[in-house]
Amino acid sequence: MPLFERHVFVCNNVRPPDNPRGCCSAKNSVAVADALRAAVKRLGLGGRVRINMAGCLDQCVHGPNIVVYPEQVWYGFVKVEDVEEIVQSHLIEGKPVERLRIPDSCINAAKCPHAPEAR
Repeated sequence: MPLFERHVFVCNNVRPPDNPRGCCSAKNSVAVADALRAAVKRLGLGGRVRINMAGCLDQCVHGPNIVVYPEQVWYGFVKVEDVEEIVQSHLIEGKPVERLRIPDSCINAAKCPHAPEAR
């Protein structure tokens, strides 16, 4: 079997509702993953693209978030409505969806404009 062209990880971490970090599962990440899987299947990309659920990707403030490898493109605030654009533009055409990208300066950063304490 050939290697996957792209591997997509969708955060599905679950935390208690009172946790200040929140969690992607409470922000509809399961529906995002389901929509990604359905689109990949419908478009016959199953042998080229793999969609996986992941534990915490440590970008909670940007959730729901996904990361696409091998490019290491991080997407944040992803909604089910964004899935078709991600699949078509990034997974098929190889062009990341810039409007959904988490800026590199926010990945694992101590300060980020998206963090609640920065607002």
